[in-house]
Amino acid sequence: MASTAERAPGAEVVRVRVPERGLRQDLRAVKIVLHRELIRFWRDKLRMVSGLVQPVLWLLVMGTGLSNLMARSGGPAGSVDLKTFIFPGVCAMSVMFTAMFSAGSIVWDREFGFLREMLVAPVSRAAIVVGKCVGGALVATVQGAVIVSLAGLAGVPYDPGLLLELLGLMFVGAFALTGFGVMMAARINSMQSFFGLMQMAMMPMMFLSGALYPLSGLPTWLTVLTRFNPLTYAVDPLRHAVFSRLDVSPELLRTFDPGVTWGGWVVPIWLEILLVLGMGLGLMGVAILEFRRAD
Repeated sequence: MASTAERAPGAEVVRVRVPERGLRQDLRAVKIVLHRELIRFWRDKLRMVSGLVQPVLWLLVMGTGLSNLMARSGGPAGSVDLKTFIFPGVCAMSVMFTAMFSAGSIVWDREFGFLREMLVAPVSRAAIVVGKCVGGALVATVQGAVIVSLAGLAGVPYDPGLLLELLGLMFVGAFALTGFGVMMAARINSMQSFFGLMQMAMMPMMFLSGALYPLSGLPTWLTVLTRFNPLTYAVDPLRHAVFSRLDVSPELLRTFDPGVTWGGWVVPIWLEILLVLGMGLGLMGVAILEFRRAD
């Protein structure tokens, strides 16, 4: 029997050519990973529905209950429905849950070996992380768009400019949250550990963001915690966008949209948006470093 190293005369040798790494290949990898995230989201109808249950409950059930309570107690609600107040916070919570769970797909891919196949591909690992972050942010924004479509139930006008502004702000917030989730998922090996850690992080972020109550008049210790919460700077621009389209008195505006202050200085909305975007880029950068060190 002839040796496997020998070949018949005249036989062609099949050469395997590995593509060289470059910007074009990395951009293609970003597109493929992003496209995969959209396909997975679209095919998982249960995930789409379950991701809407909690935000809708917060908006319609809790919002209605609080509105009735404020009306009976003669509180400062005035002409502002409490559902209108918590609507921006519900939008932020919707993209937060979806963005975190999108980042969790990395742990799922690691458990089933698909992540290793992606990491050995002839593309930079940064491209994979960027695709995951942008794809997760886009999926979360699509999910949040369903909540935005319920704006009329919360007394929010269907103004095209407002709706586009809300979607843009939700994408920036979802990008930062997905970056945080991807950074955490880079070193976690089991879905149970990831979701346990995410649950431990998401609940304090939600309750300390001002999504369900105004940030003014809080105790000092609670005020300090809200200022260190990244989600605070994602919720406030959403609320400002909503209340800037409402016809309310200056007194009610100061009550329900006081803004975020640092030592008495009101933080501009543009600076809050830059802070959220900067945090997203920074967290994505840390995630890229983690993936470069990953096996």
